[in-house]
Amino acid sequence: MCGIIGYVGHREAAPILFASLQKLEYRGYDSYGFATLHQRKIWIRKNKGKISEAGFEKLPGTIGIGHTRWATHGNVEKTNAHPHVDCEKHVAIVHNGIIENFEILKKRLKKDGHKFRSQTDSEIIAHLIENNIGAGVEEAVRRAMLVLGGRSAVVVISRDFDGIIAARTGSPLIVGVGENEYYIASDIPAFLNRTNKVMYLDDGQMVIIEKNKAPVFKDIKSNDIIKKRIITIDWDAEQIEKGKYKHYMIKEIMEQKETIIRALNQDSRAIKKVANEIDKAFGVFLTGCGTAGKVCLTGEYIFSNIANKHVNYVTSSEFPNYKNFLTKKTLLIAVSQSGETADVLEAVKVAKEKGVKVISITNVKGSTLDRMSDYTFLINAGPEKAVASTKATTAQLAILYLLAYSLAKNIDHGKRLLLETASKINDMLNPRYEEHIKKIAKRLHRKKDIFIIGRGFNYPMALESAIKIQEVSYIHAQGFAGGELKHGPIALIEKNTPCIVLTKGEDDHDIISNAMEVKARGGLVIGVGPKRYGVFDLWIKTPSVGVLSPIVNIIPIQLLAYHLGLFRGCEIDTPRNLAKSVTVK
Repeated sequence: MCGIIGYVGHREAAPILFASLQKLEYRGYDSYGFATLHQRKIWIRKNKGKISEAGFEKLPGTIGIGHTRWATHGNVEKTNAHPHVDCEKHVAIVHNGIIENFEILKKRLKKDGHKFRSQTDSEIIAHLIENNIGAGVEEAVRRAMLVLGGRSAVVVISRDFDGIIAARTGSPLIVGVGENEYYIASDIPAFLNRTNKVMYLDDGQMVIIEKNKAPVFKDIKSNDIIKKRIITIDWDAEQIEKGKYKHYMIKEIMEQKETIIRALNQDSRAIKKVANEIDKAFGVFLTGCGTAGKVCLTGEYIFSNIANKHVNYVTSSEFPNYKNFLTKKTLLIAVSQSGETADVLEAVKVAKEKGVKVISITNVKGSTLDRMSDYTFLINAGPEKAVASTKATTAQLAILYLLAYSLAKNIDHGKRLLLETASKINDMLNPRYEEHIKKIAKRLHRKKDIFIIGRGFNYPMALESAIKIQEVSYIHAQGFAGGELKHGPIALIEKNTPCIVLTKGEDDHDIISNAMEVKARGGLVIGVGPKRYGVFDLWIKTPSVGVLSPIVNIIPIQLLAYHLGLFRGCEIDTPRNLAKSVTVK
């Protein structure tokens, strides 16, 4: 969840760290801090809140680390901000993850005489390193990592080492390779404006980056040296800037004019090969978290209706409970925008232990999920920086549709329908359309509750619609299957309670009947779909695309959530308590 950046090179580190950390703020924004190394002294500045305070970039030195925090252990206070140091300030550390055995380790360290300055679990790492500093900084870091429970990424600077040491046991770390300089970060956008060449740390590995030397990668347990190759990332630095837009979220919503088409840029032979694997598998699972999970749930409907194939969706955090159903004949399709979602990676790990073949759908080449998978489909959406996922969602759906149509031996037809849908989205996303949704948002923004209903393909999108509205506007929103309304949720409908009804323009009689039930109890009915039915008080038109309706119906809800958030004065790109990449369980 937290964002980490480190730099070793020939330039002043602090301005680079400051700019890079701002690009990682979507990973956490409770507090932030920097530490640099200069003349065998560690210089530290930190504060709570979002990155803003001038002067931090003036710290001296050409080696440094930075951190932006998403709070887990310890309140949002300056003392809990990273970096953390040991008793004698020999080392400074930044950390992403949760140390599951920190209470045991902290008691042991206190008994040894260590004094703690924060409430965090992370601080114990600095003290563990201090305990073994006599063996050298590199060995001290290695020994500390060996006793940490849970998922962690740690980056360390020391008064006694002219460089950076980093280690990973679960949470992501990536080395950026520049000209006689190196970066290490939680995510590529941190340094993409300076280099697109990277080297990945895998689980259980550490890297020693000494000034004026090439990085040395090692296995934490064995201490053996590991050879790594440099990978070039096909992302443009301009893609991570807002450009003419006020927020990343609206930029990424509008980019869906192109991103669905880019998602279709797949090797047809690979699509057919994976479709064949799905066909012959004995048990197919889809897994993901949050929005990606709703994409997977939609996938159940996509494969059932288009390919007559039964697949099972299991949310990633619950997937280990299904391990007894897994065999070498099972196939798992894992969906994650970042490719670093902790629960997804844990699900994949469980699957791999059972010999399951893993197919991933992700946005990040070289991510942990990509490297763990037997085959990966990259959605080609470009960097997605707003915490609320938009363009990745529809791109992931496009890949699932392609696979289903291929499984039905009709891939060319499927691709044509998806291209036609992308063209209709291009026509839909115009200023007048956005203005109409903005007017509806203005009418709804003071409401305490919003309900969303859908049937069939649009039931998962009702759930996803609720996520978007919750994330961005903080309005209590809930999605339901239309048929479930009368089994409890209708008790919540009062006069003028908003209820959004997702339709596809054909075979809508059941969902319209549900809308009438809401209307009969005084609810305000907002229709989304190709046809304006009489029951609608308000209507947001979407193109008629049949079974592809989830792709077009979620986009106006994304816009609605965006404008609800604006009217309510919310932090659009960085909603409270959330982070973009959930790398802790």
